[in-house]
Amino acid sequence: MEKKLFLDLLKQNIQSCSYAFDAINKENSNYRLNESAASVGFIFRHVGETMLLFGNFFSLPTDVKNTTMGKQDTGQGKDLSFSRELLQKGYALLEQIITSTPPEGWFEPVETPFFGTVSKARLFSHILYHNSYHAGQVALTIKRASE
Repeated sequence: MEKKLFLDLLKQNIQSCSYAFDAINKENSNYRLNESAASVGFIFRHVGETMLLFGNFFSLPTDVKNTTMGKQDTGQGKDLSFSRELLQKGYALLEQIITSTPPEGWFEPVETPFFGTVSKARLFSHILYHNSYHAGQVALTIKRASE
């Protein structure tokens, strides 16, 4: 039951975020809400990197380097094909986490630098929220900049 529930949540997150992420292109990837905000391309790359780095909390390390979390936008999001690859790998990792975590495993505590100690289920819900939050930023930025 838990696996089906988590897989449905992931599937919906992918679909909901796709409306914004699929709209990213070379022309709008440099758009920003204002001068101090990160670009659409940077945010897009950040989402992919974060999902992959998230695997560390589930003992699934990655070779992806953090170039966005806590960093300034210096053009890290220019390679959209690489960012799309990160996103797809990130979603695949989340699916792997779901399929490999036993039902009781979702309640195991995980120490995080940003929330303290939380359950794996709570941490998983955060990554879905994180994706949605940034998809909203991307959608708003593209819409406002194109008006």
